[in-house]
Amino acid sequence: MTPTTAGSPGDQLAVVSQSGSTVTFFDAATHERLDILQMPPQPHELCFDPDHRLLYCASTYRSGFYHAHQGRSHEITVIDVDTRTIVATLDLSPDHAPHGLALDRSRARLYASVEATDTEPGGVVVIDTRTHARLGRISTMAPGPHWFAITPDGRHGYATNKEAPFVSVVELDRGVCTDRIPVPGSEGLAVAPDGRHVYVAAPKAAFPTPSSAPTVLHVIDTTTHETVRTLPTKGQTMPVHATADGTLLAGELRQDAAHGGPLGNQLPGVLTVFAPDTLTPRGEVQVGRFPLTLTSSPDGRRAYVSNLLDSTVTVVDLQTLRPVTNLTVGRTDESGAHGLAYIPSAKN
Repeated sequence: MTPTTAGSPGDQLAVVSQSGSTVTFFDAATHERLDILQMPPQPHELCFDPDHRLLYCASTYRSGFYHAHQGRSHEITVIDVDTRTIVATLDLSPDHAPHGLALDRSRARLYASVEATDTEPGGVVVIDTRTHARLGRISTMAPGPHWFAITPDGRHGYATNKEAPFVSVVELDRGVCTDRIPVPGSEGLAVAPDGRHVYVAAPKAAFPTPSSAPTVLHVIDTTTHETVRTLPTKGQTMPVHATADGTLLAGELRQDAAHGGPLGNQLPGVLTVFAPDTLTPRGEVQVGRFPLTLTSSPDGRRAYVSNLLDSTVTVVDLQTLRPVTNLTVGRTDESGAHGLAYIPSAKN
């Protein structure tokens, strides 16, 4: 199947507002705002299932942030993208605080990373995308896995752990954690389209480290589970994304050096673009404050960067490395734009 061209007629971009508790839909071609859906409190990430034309939205907390919240949520909201209506709510209880979402189309499975409970470490809940039945839970042997990604063959998954000195490797068919890759305080991650490498953002310093510590990108071989290369970044990197053609994207936070620390002292962030195969830096594009989530169009020609503190999405042309436009979503406090999903039209 030929990938849909970026911004094809009928394509949509869905954007979460964390404090606004909404998902906003934009026309990917004209950037017109199409609809706003109210979600349960604190929606975080999105995952689109093109086979069933459904969008999954994870709600993590009742209010607040990681380690500074007023209770954990346990819902995943299911949205029909063609009618832009909520069609189901999945209750993950007794698990809670879903963060990252990943889809295995060949096995019709949705994976949701969840925080530790009183009796179990953090893990990944497995859901059947045809029936929405819970199929199981895989421990990641860490308190709170965040981003979760799977290899293209659906055999292995990787979970980053900001509170542990390793990345968890899970064998999905057996449902067990099989390895721990030494990477301290990891954040964003992505799997290369060919499945040969995993890219993980982590501080340079030893675990545990301050959240403002400089970051490197670990290039991990998925066969040996060894870091075979590191890519330096100038600031703290949170989101990492690999496009369909293998271009590697990293969203870097930039802080006012004289007033570092609080979220309010963030400067405009930067999207760093690395070339496929060689992973040499192609260039940088200025984006909004606190870039938190990345996605791209199916043809890899456009990147979308959600900026939490500006509550905007910067649309970037990856051929010219220039911003195309900024999309704005509503919010009720400083936590704005978060999860993203590009939704091709059913015709595409």
